[in-house]
Amino acid sequence: MTKPEVDQGRRTWVAIACGAGAVGGVAAAVPFVSTFAPSERAKAAGAAVEVDISALKPGEKMTVEWRGKPVWIVKRTPEQLAGLKKVEAQVADPKSQRNPAELTPEYARNEHRSIKPEILVAVGICSHLGCSPSDKFQPGAQPSLPDDWLGGFLCPCHGSTFDMAGRVFKNKPAPDNLEVPPHMYLSDTKLLIGEDKKA
Repeated sequence: MTKPEVDQGRRTWVAIACGAGAVGGVAAAVPFVSTFAPSERAKAAGAAVEVDISALKPGEKMTVEWRGKPVWIVKRTPEQLAGLKKVEAQVADPKSQRNPAELTPEYARNEHRSIKPEILVAVGICSHLGCSPSDKFQPGAQPSLPDDWLGGFLCPCHGSTFDMAGRVFKNKPAPDNLEVPPHMYLSDTKLLIGEDKKA
């Protein structure tokens, strides 16, 4: 029995055609697959933000942007810290037990809602309808605030009030405390917002 004769020219053309098809398929797939990768803008939007808080004085607040949200960093005075204990019975969720995984990392589930008592790090967006509350750090009677006000934040849209730890007062439209974002200290004066685990 004789072996059939192989047409070498045909085999060569088939191999070339298959190779060209494979290259063309890869060339067509690369742009399509690359659309699934996050853009540089998306990567930047989710990136952690390093903040120097060395110039922040007691009673002052600074705002940085993280993931398109305003994040407040407040250096509380000893008087503001003492006021947290006084209003504990008036706030709706004093120990941040409601939605803890979403709103408050474990290391901030305390009366200060912070790693260091004097430094509050909170997302400046009301949990009601997403408005941004105003600073009302000055104690005492003021428009839209009680006479015994000890300082905190007022959402001008619907009147929700928050203490100096971002805890919402009872019987207000906002259902939850202000969110505490993941964060960590890189040093005494440097904060990293958006990340809380060392690699």
